[in-house]
Amino acid sequence: MATEKATDFIVRDLLKVAGIDATANVSDNPEIQKALKTASKRGTGKIGRPEFLATSGEFLLVIEDKADSRYQSKFVERENGTSLLMDPSSVVAYAENGALHYATHIARQTSFKKIFAFGCSGTEQGRLTIRPIFVTPTSYKLLPRVQNFDEFAPGHIQNTFQEKVLGNKPLETVELEEIIHRAEKLHEDLRNYGHLGETEKPVIVSAILLALCEAGFSTETLIGDTVRTDGQKIFDALSVHLNRVKVEPEVKKAQVLDQFRFIQTRPTLSERHPALDKSPLRYFAEYLQSNILGAINNNSPEDVLGRFYGEFIRYSGGDGQSLGVVLTPKHITTLFADLAQVTPKDRVFDPCCGTAGFLIAAMHRMLSLATTQSEANRIRQEGLHGIEMREDMFSIATTNMILRGDGKSNLVCDDFLKKDTERFRGKGFTVGLMNPPYSQAKNKGTAHLSELRFICHLLDSLAPGGRAVVIVPQSTMVGKTSQDKLDKRYILDHHTLEGVITLNPQTFGRVGTNPVIAVFTAHEPHPADKLAKFVDFRDDGYVVFPHLGLLPTPAAPARRKRLLDCWLQGKSEPSAFVVHSPVSSEDEWLHSFFYFNDEIPSESDFDNAMADFLTFEFGMIAHGRGYLFKKIEA
Repeated sequence: MATEKATDFIVRDLLKVAGIDATANVSDNPEIQKALKTASKRGTGKIGRPEFLATSGEFLLVIEDKADSRYQSKFVERENGTSLLMDPSSVVAYAENGALHYATHIARQTSFKKIFAFGCSGTEQGRLTIRPIFVTPTSYKLLPRVQNFDEFAPGHIQNTFQEKVLGNKPLETVELEEIIHRAEKLHEDLRNYGHLGETEKPVIVSAILLALCEAGFSTETLIGDTVRTDGQKIFDALSVHLNRVKVEPEVKKAQVLDQFRFIQTRPTLSERHPALDKSPLRYFAEYLQSNILGAINNNSPEDVLGRFYGEFIRYSGGDGQSLGVVLTPKHITTLFADLAQVTPKDRVFDPCCGTAGFLIAAMHRMLSLATTQSEANRIRQEGLHGIEMREDMFSIATTNMILRGDGKSNLVCDDFLKKDTERFRGKGFTVGLMNPPYSQAKNKGTAHLSELRFICHLLDSLAPGGRAVVIVPQSTMVGKTSQDKLDKRYILDHHTLEGVITLNPQTFGRVGTNPVIAVFTAHEPHPADKLAKFVDFRDDGYVVFPHLGLLPTPAAPARRKRLLDCWLQGKSEPSAFVVHSPVSSEDEWLHSFFYFNDEIPSESDFDNAMADFLTFEFGMIAHGRGYLFKKIEA
């Protein structure tokens, strides 16, 4: 029979994982010690001992456990809503009732006036019921159940209080709403006042941002002159800025400028607009200066410009697929840099760089680890390399890197698959990061455009021992076609598969791709006895919020840490999270392929299965199909 001690052990471990330093039954705080001396749940005025006590920021946490989930809580319905019963028998027998009792007693007897009480029940890892209750001396608020204590850790509890108790939106949500609002407005204005096509909008934003970075340029000079137009002034300013930051080689600068030339020759952009009383270009420049440039100059790893283009794409093409662009979210680009363990000495290569999100994430990690200015200069000048086939996205990526203080990045506008891998290998790229185009291999004529072909080409392009991290659809790791199977065999014959991480299906939002991250080591044939890692990271702490998209919950940092601890440090985890297995080219390189559920079903699993069967049997009998359940005579 399960005991309450089993629940205590699970709760203790969850608190430890969340970084909460809790004590069992007693507190080091003299005020709380004194209050507990009269906190008996039976109301006798004797000592009371909650299972755990902890402080988190300015808040106190009080936790009560019960082994049996049937004793989670006892309620009564009142006119003003549901209330926990607080008679002695309910307080003694039920977890939430007992937690509320202790928390209320402490709130009334001490200076702790903001307390989170928790009722916990169950004895199985992953199936624990946890209900938080916010308690003050005079009232309490029942909060939605949680899976762990991550959002009540010192670094998150204030946001949890603001959001779940006070009803305020988290800061990140507010900021994202503002970004979306600004992007939507700018998108409409670019269309209405500039008469710009969908692919022109992000390019003109890049042009204006580059011009605004030039010290000698001011929006005050944009006066709607018909001789030296506003478009010419912006083009001249961005050209000077490209020279100032020493964008090299000249052919690269010319390619970028070619994408911006239409700004000089489009009369509607430079002429005074009656509704604006200024030229559309001046209006756009003033808007970008006040709303966007400051966010980019904050130098955060967030690909702000990339996020803006993501919003432009969403408003333009619905899900982005019509423009052939799938931008990688920030939390994935930074995860790539961590999985690859990028260092200041690395040479990082992204052959499908899009808006340069991976390169920006790698640059931030590398610069954070740099110890000298010369090392930082080397990172900016020699450490970051990228290829982008689309000319407009190439200009965007170049702009993004310039705005990050890295105008010397080695970005090239070219077709990666047509480039010689030996030539790349000679450049000594030690890290490859890639989000290749998806679903390009439609038939035999386009089989060479598959995601696996991109992976093979990247691995062949890296230096021996180079680390590669790629994000692709799950189907890539299955190997559906005969060419896919050959590519998987080629990879294992020439390179090493370190493992595959199954991601949240909502990672790319409306695009509808179930993605995985695959990690490889280049030019080291896969040993037959090597155990690759296959991780189920679908529950990454990110959820889709209406109208906002994918956002982190407070649980996200702890779940990311769990993944990295498992991946980089070999921390032991149950097979439901990670499976270590030899692999062959015939296997599906996915956690779901190798995972075998070896957990013993609980009594509740049996009860639920029987309930489902009886419901099914009753339904069949009610519809005249009772014969299905009659015994068949031999």
